[in-house]
Amino acid sequence: MGLVIGIPKETEPFEYRVGMTPVGVSLLTRWGHQCYVERGAGLGSGFTDHEYEQAGARISYAHEEVFRRADLLLKVLRPNVEEIGWMAEGQTLLSLMMLFATSSGPLQALQSRKITAIAYELIQEEDGRQPVLYPLSQIGGKMVAQIAAQYLQNDKGGKGILLGGIAGVPPADVVIVGAGVVGTHAVQALLRVGARVILLDRDLRALQVAHERFGGQVTTMISHDFNLARVCRFADVLVGAVQIPGQRAPIIITREMVRSMRPGSLIIDLSIDQGGCVETSRPMPHDNPIFEAEGVIHYCVVNMPGVVGRTATHAFLNAAWPYITRIAQDGLAAALAHSPSLQRGLVLKAGELQRALG
Repeated sequence: MGLVIGIPKETEPFEYRVGMTPVGVSLLTRWGHQCYVERGAGLGSGFTDHEYEQAGARISYAHEEVFRRADLLLKVLRPNVEEIGWMAEGQTLLSLMMLFATSSGPLQALQSRKITAIAYELIQEEDGRQPVLYPLSQIGGKMVAQIAAQYLQNDKGGKGILLGGIAGVPPADVVIVGAGVVGTHAVQALLRVGARVILLDRDLRALQVAHERFGGQVTTMISHDFNLARVCRFADVLVGAVQIPGQRAPIIITREMVRSMRPGSLIIDLSIDQGGCVETSRPMPHDNPIFEAEGVIHYCVVNMPGVVGRTATHAFLNAAWPYITRIAQDGLAAALAHSPSLQRGLVLKAGELQRALG
């Protein structure tokens, strides 16, 4: 017997992604599953209700109906406490959870409903790669260049620097802390527009990989405290790209380091979804993205990929699809038993916490 799969509309401000595409719905319904898609759920990603209906979905006109009906709920972001209250006991949820960076309310609500929850960001391969988080990290890294270019402008409060410079005038100095997926894709985007880039990490191997990948175009340094303090003093842009799977990001840029930066410089804290790696950072929304602290502009917007909905939906569902189909076709128990990667993403099983958070 097929599953009832619920695909609700995301309600967080500036979240334009959706939990499944019409093509995915078409395949799921062809395999005998019922898909309930909330009206307008796909519009932010460019998918109409008609496309979902053509794919075999039933359009739901009530937000709570999708939560109540589903055996398997496919979301982008974790549900809020009100939405969790609509869920039936024993349901299975797949979404980005980020429970270590939120209050205890959503976790307690999920536990009380005996929900089984798999966090997309915690699905991890044997080699440590996080396949579903990977494309979203790529997108965040690639967005750095366009954000930096904008907020270096005078009209945005910046220093009036062209990111890539021009003949006779040097480019901006951009410091990136963290040589993981986010950091290396930020390097790639910034080099393409001509910025001068310095990359720091504690892992020498990661720096060697970056040095070889970019043909020596990026300067690499070990991220000891004295190196961090040194680069802060001249950085036009400082990018925090520190992530530890399943944990809050460590604070590695102190207020004192921020204070040493030149007025009008820019900090982009890409670790803010994991709590932030800069002491002066605080989460900001897309419609009010910046604030000033210690004379430095801070861009600490949570959920950056949410505003490139179509690209981000396709990207993360391309990666999540094998895990979704394994659950839909084999059943949850068999899927977990045969996929260690999926097992690593299991946060709750019938309401019981399966791993330490934070």
